[in-house]
Amino acid sequence: MLLEDVLETVMQALERGESVKISGFGTFSVRKKGQRCGRNPKTGEEVPILPRSVLVFRSSQLLRAEVNHEEAEPGVDHDD
Repeated sequence: MLLEDVLETVMQALERGESVKISGFGTFSVRKKGQRCGRNPKTGEEVPILPRSVLVFRSSQLLRAEVNHEEAEPGVDHDD
């Protein structure tokens, strides 16, 4: 199916650390987060949070305008 093929291609690109831009929709990217200290909410004890990768989505200005029923600003890159 076409959609499954597109999603598979997007996932493979993200696994390689590449950003994926879909014009008029937004950009998917992977961000590395370093190790940091967290806190157990029950005990208050400090616990290390290991480094990890997180998926980030940044919507395009065009998509945000559509969702908010607004006009996108003319002359501005609509794909942020």
